Amino acid sequence: MTSLDKPTDHGNTDQDADSRAVTEAALFEAFGGVRGMVETVVPGLLFVTIFTINKDLHMSAIAALAVSLVLVVVRLVMKDTVKHAFSGVFGVVFGVVFAMMTGNAKDFYLPGMLYTLGLSLAYMITTLAGVPLIGLILGPVFKENLSWRTRNPGRKKAYAKASWAWGLILLAKCAILFPLYWWADTTQFGWVLVALKIPPFLLAVYFTWVFLAKAPPPIDVFAEMEAAEKAEETRKAERERERRDA
Repeated sequence: MTSLDKPTDHGNTDQDADSRAVTEAALFEAFGGVRGMVETVVPGLLFVTIFTINKDLHMSAIAALAVSLVLVVVRLVMKDTVKHAFSGVFGVVFGVVFAMMTGNAKDFYLPGMLYTLGLSLAYMITTLAGVPLIGLILGPVFKENLSWRTRNPGRKKAYAKASWAWGLILLAKCAILFPLYWWADTTQFGWVLVALKIPPFLLAVYFTWVFLAKAPPPIDVFAEMEAAEKAEETRKAERERERRDA
């Protein structure tokens, strides 16, 4: 039998395509997609741009905070989810507070750097503990909650690999930024930090997509609960009917 005579498993191909599509949609929802990335970059970009031009810490900080608030208002007006915009506002607020307290414009970026370091450690520690953080984040998005921990070992392994990818990529980013925080001037450091906002994130998302696209499909625990409720209602109706017949 030649390769052309061999049957093609269209079912598996369609299932793989569906799995990839579901994974892409879940990652897009969880991490905010293109708009979320823009909202993450714009405040820091505006800060470093203004500071590069006039070296005015107060004007740079106020502009960054103002644009963050505008992004939240736009989300609210459009009745869209605001979690990504709000997280950006909190990051900018802490950065502004740090910079104003110390009088050093470079400290505007310090809270975000510490958050990135903490997040990197959280990804690795939770994976070592058997509860990879990326699984905790994406489980509700995939409607599987924590079912992957005990009922879907292949998926748990994929979440562990993805969490290691996130942890190591963010740790590498910190290994670049923290020395520059001490050695580079504010303008140089700011532009490097802005340049490193998106590429590590996209790399981590890509690895997550690769690992999860090859993993077993998620167990829809919500569908299971609905099916159990319907089965219980059916049993109750049958018992009620039997009681009336008796």
